Amino acid sequence: MRITVSEFISLDGVVQAPGGPGEDESGGFAHGGWSGPFFDPEVVGGAFDAALASADALLFGRRTWQTMAGAWPERAGDPFADRMNAIRKYVVSETLGDEGLSWENTVRLGGGKAADAVRGLAESGEEDGNLLVMGSPTLVRELLSADLVDELRLILMPVLLGGGKSIFPEDGGQRRLELVFSTTSPTGTQVCVYRRAQEAGRG
Repeated sequence: MRITVSEFISLDGVVQAPGGPGEDESGGFAHGGWSGPFFDPEVVGGAFDAALASADALLFGRRTWQTMAGAWPERAGDPFADRMNAIRKYVVSETLGDEGLSWENTVRLGGGKAADAVRGLAESGEEDGNLLVMGSPTLVRELLSADLVDELRLILMPVLLGGGKSIFPEDGGQRRLELVFSTTSPTGTQVCVYRRAQEAGRG
């Protein structure tokens, strides 16, 4: 099983609420929808499409899953939305009940820490493909801290947000990555793909 993380991220490392106002105002965050001015269909949209196309399943934290589950089913009929709705989805949560998994093809992973739940999925043999994580900063921080992330796809946008949720752990650990792809959009957004150093050069 391989885990890829794809994030819209500001220059100061914030990933909170890129999609729209009201998406996530926790901590007093007031810049929801900040990614909009830097989106372009070819480079940024293409990076998002490529990440989804390479995924065998999606992996979410609870908050991001609930946001996505409230948005994508309404967009059925669009090829991208149809792929989002049909693909297998895992949500890591101790508070969601199975009866609340209204989004098509969703499985809940519980049983303690997120990293342990994801390791359990790998060890079970039920999932051996590429899992894509979008958003879900709390989950991503734990996966990075546990060295479970194989690839980071950062869509780096030229804006400073002055604070907000980050995906990066603050545990004092050093983790070397290697840049394997980068491109820049007309809006100044950089798409950068990093892999663990020992995996660089594989395909």
